[in-house]
Amino acid sequence: MFRGVNRQTIFEDDRDKERFLVSLARYKQKSGIELYAYCLMDNHVHMLVKETEESISTFMKRLSSSYVYWYNTKYERCGHLFQERFNSENVESDAYFKTVLRYIHQNPLNAHLVKSVWDSKWTSIHEYVNRANLVNIEKGLDLFSTDRCLARQRFILYMQELREDQCLDVNEVVKFSDDQVREYLRSNGIICNSVLQQMDREERNVVLAKVKRIEGISIRQISRVTGISKSVIDRLK
Repeated sequence: MFRGVNRQTIFEDDRDKERFLVSLARYKQKSGIELYAYCLMDNHVHMLVKETEESISTFMKRLSSSYVYWYNTKYERCGHLFQERFNSENVESDAYFKTVLRYIHQNPLNAHLVKSVWDSKWTSIHEYVNRANLVNIEKGLDLFSTDRCLARQRFILYMQELREDQCLDVNEVVKFSDDQVREYLRSNGIICNSVLQQMDREERNVVLAKVKRIEGISIRQISRVTGISKSVIDRLK
């Protein structure tokens, strides 16, 4: 797992994530790395890999350098993007391999960014049930059954088990984008700012207080998205 320096965002949009996957495919091949799973979050990346021809350190250096060069060029910036070194741990048993596989794929779900483990576009979970492209699915599926149909059925059930798996013992910082805040409001009937601003004050404050309690959404962000004063939002319980 590696993250942005000072936990900053490393993917501003989907194009950035697409570019990262292009680099991942390229340097996976160059380094001979076996990739079993990945998950791209806004400010960090999880991967389950096995080194073969080159060390994981060399692979990570190639991958991060390529992406940082592209990112800095695109956003006209310079300097470091990632923390100095990635975090890693050994996977030494089949049971823990399955746990890590689930932990990586459930990361967006556990961060409350999606409602189902299948909703995230930026994990490798769909390669296991549809068509493999970037990851090696054989080892993972073999742990469920040598029969591919049965293995996929068991994989699906296992990925849907809601568990509080902890890998790398890292406390993740959840951060919602403005678009995700707007989508949350829309899902609660607030289709635009004018609807919220024309509501009865008490009813409006109930909605705002509910948003305020969500981890990863700041008062400043709520004010920016809704047009409601920060001082008003700050007083809400």
